[in-house]
Amino acid sequence: MSTPRPVDASLFVESDALALAGSRCRTCATVAFPRQGSCARCAGVDVEAHALPTHGTVWAFTEQLFPPKPPYAVQGAEFQPYYVGYVDLAGEVIVESRLIAAAGSLRIGQPVRLVTEAFTPAGDVVTYAFTPEQELTQ
Repeated sequence: MSTPRPVDASLFVESDALALAGSRCRTCATVAFPRQGSCARCAGVDVEAHALPTHGTVWAFTEQLFPPKPPYAVQGAEFQPYYVGYVDLAGEVIVESRLIAAAGSLRIGQPVRLVTEAFTPAGDVVTYAFTPEQELTQ
């Protein structure tokens, strides 16, 4: 099987290391994700590409207990509940993301790490997600 491709290449930094691609305003230092051409804080256009931290903490989350409405595709034959939430990346920016965790295991302030997740059933397209640190070491 070939290397999976990202659902949107602009979401990721172009390097061998996995990182999300944000932007940082050179005027006021505001960080944004996804990458922006102007600053939402000061409206400046002097922004630069910025690789976001790969570790953060759960800021808020919820469990999605029902299938998403069209046009979103449900993976597989049966819907499985999943977590979505916000991850604070080292105080730089808060990112909305899928959270991959065992049922009942998430908590606010929990350390998480960036991972990729299959976006298509075949696994040939991936997107980003975060998972608790301890689940990576078990």
